[in-house]
Amino acid sequence: MTTIGIAIHNFPEGMTVALVSLVDIKPGIPIAIAIAIPNIPEGIACCVPLYYATGNRARSCLYSLLAGLTEPPGAIMAILILYPFLNAFVLVASMAFVAGIMVFICFDELLPIADNYGNEHLTNMGIIGGFSVIMIGISLLR
Repeated sequence: MTTIGIAIHNFPEGMTVALVSLVDIKPGIPIAIAIAIPNIPEGIACCVPLYYATGNRARSCLYSLLAGLTEPPGAIMAILILYPFLNAFVLVASMAFVAGIMVFICFDELLPIADNYGNEHLTNMGIIGGFSVIMIGISLLR
């Protein structure tokens, strides 16, 4: 479920990076980096449970790679569908849509699973820490 959730949320991440970069590369680079930073722990979050479930390193790494490779198709789809209509409203609306997808996945799928298997306060501290790292990263890249 974690691997599928990460694959689903990587798709709109690719859309966001592509659209922002098409408008202006200057904010596109920090956003791409901010989105790329969590991809390392996301890959670990996919690979380790798959390895323990299957005992097969190659298969678990392959599935983790495939989950991460959903970002380029998201970027391609955004370019093909939205680029002809791209203006400030479409950019903001698409970023709001992507943010809504991310929040929905977190609150509907990932947080309940984390609360079932661990300390809810630790989960919430992790969320705040993750947001803080991304915000600090974006601020430092400006």
